[in-house]
Amino acid sequence: MNDFVAQRNGRAATAEDLAPLAFAGYAHFTAMQVRDGRVRGLDLHLARLRTASAELFGRTPSDELVRTALRSAIKAGPDALSLTATVYEPSGEFTGSGGEPEVLVRTGPAASPPAGPLSLAAVEHERVLPAVKHVGEVAKTYHLRQARKRGFDDAAFVDRRGRLSEATIWNLAFWDGSTVVWPVAEMLGGVTMGIVRRQLDRLGVPQRAQEITTADLPALRGAVVMNSWTPAVPVRRIGGAELPTPPSFAETLHRAYEAEPLVAP
Repeated sequence: MNDFVAQRNGRAATAEDLAPLAFAGYAHFTAMQVRDGRVRGLDLHLARLRTASAELFGRTPSDELVRTALRSAIKAGPDALSLTATVYEPSGEFTGSGGEPEVLVRTGPAASPPAGPLSLAAVEHERVLPAVKHVGEVAKTYHLRQARKRGFDDAAFVDRRGRLSEATIWNLAFWDGSTVVWPVAEMLGGVTMGIVRRQLDRLGVPQRAQEITTADLPALRGAVVMNSWTPAVPVRRIGGAELPTPPSFAETLHRAYEAEPLVAP
């Protein structure tokens, strides 16, 4: 069976099930690419859902409920697909308590990243609850579209202290010629970012974290964006700063990502 699905707690979702999310925005999610029934960083996805559920709802769905829902949706689809697992309360927004969190899983065609290199507008913006991958973030699409009107491919966010944090749906990583440099700011720690960081450690590739402003960019030797689609799309420009795009940097990140084993839920 090669169907894409929307399922609530492992069963086909009805219009009634979907209404709280269609007309509200108090929920969180994780997104992944599935290949042959397996995913990379499953432990990081489960941890993300637990942590965000505790923050938003004060309670968490069990890992077994989440894994059962993932298995059901994956089994119904083709070998390669995109999957989004959303955790929400059926009562929706503007309530004091919404009961036990439930899991909505949606699958769709496997994603392909842009080839790059990308140009990113530098935009002053700070996400609400930046450590939570929550729904309803109109600013991400708004800043993407505004950036494209200005001739950029996408947007990178700069906080009130002038620090680069992340891009619209991407984490940022930089290269100084020998070390992978991660920006220090309030942001969403991506699952792909987590995979890459731990595998770089295992491969012995130097890493460090530092605050990075647009004024620091000319001294760096490369930049990429990453998300569930890919560990590295080269970036050639952020704001007015041009950046080199050394193939070795992206290759290093791809090598680290591919060292992470695929795991079945």
